Amino acid sequence: MAPLPEPRPAVLPLPGGRQGATVRVHPLLCGLASWPEPWAHREGGRFAKLRSIGTGVSRDSWVPVPIVAFLVEHPGAGPMLIDTGLDPVVAEHPRLSFGRILGATGGKTFTMEPGQAVPEQLRARGVNPADVKLILMTHLHYDHASGMGQFPNATFLITKWEWDAANGPMSLLHGYVRKHFVRDVDYRMLDFEGREAEPYATFGRTLDLFGDGSVRALPTPGHTHGHVSVLLRTSRLEILVAGDATYTRHTLETGHRPAHIEDERLFTRSLRALQIYHREKPDALVIPGHDLDAWRELAPVYA
Repeated sequence: MAPLPEPRPAVLPLPGGRQGATVRVHPLLCGLASWPEPWAHREGGRFAKLRSIGTGVSRDSWVPVPIVAFLVEHPGAGPMLIDTGLDPVVAEHPRLSFGRILGATGGKTFTMEPGQAVPEQLRARGVNPADVKLILMTHLHYDHASGMGQFPNATFLITKWEWDAANGPMSLLHGYVRKHFVRDVDYRMLDFEGREAEPYATFGRTLDLFGDGSVRALPTPGHTHGHVSVLLRTSRLEILVAGDATYTRHTLETGHRPAHIEDERLFTRSLRALQIYHREKPDALVIPGHDLDAWRELAPVYA
């Protein structure tokens, strides 16, 4: 499949900002995957890489992990999403979705219950999926991006580094499935090196998307080269959607990293920034990317 044309820059602040605005945040469980434990928490030894993809690991010891997205309701800009979750076709027909390479491994382990597709969850919360005009992607791996085609009216915010990685010649081997990416939508690039970037809390560079402090994107590369995490301000607390900058609370608290990382140095730097924030903002809620125990403790909505 031919690469998509490079997106245009995002123009910030985006429309709809309101001074002092707070957002409502709905965590959305979009399905479960089953992973070998060494995938999430790296092992040592001669066969560590093989064990991380399940070779020689009993199925009884594989762990369920949540596949997630977030509905964010802004008082002026309306509903937006962080990631898109799974398209049901991915869970039902993994080989068709991923091809032989990925379909023979992780694709088989996805499960979705009725009603877990993001559009259905939006309707259950009184939101028309067609009204979602903005989606901020933490990154473009298939467990976060395969649902993109369900939102043809949205603008998708990404980074140049992520775009380049997802459209590279070996992208499939790095977790990207280009046929999941919609061609005829508005992709916009976030520039953390530009004049709009500003420090916030313990982070040196953030982008205030609406200019009102309610939604901030921050670069957390390492898991992928263009990975982004998101800070959200509700009326009661601050929420940091970490994405895959940390799969689990265990990694956040101990530094025990996952098996597969695109850039070890950048991952270490990003994880350290999250850890400092977690330590200095004890009242904030940090949500890791794939931790079922942490997910079960979340409220249905934060306002």
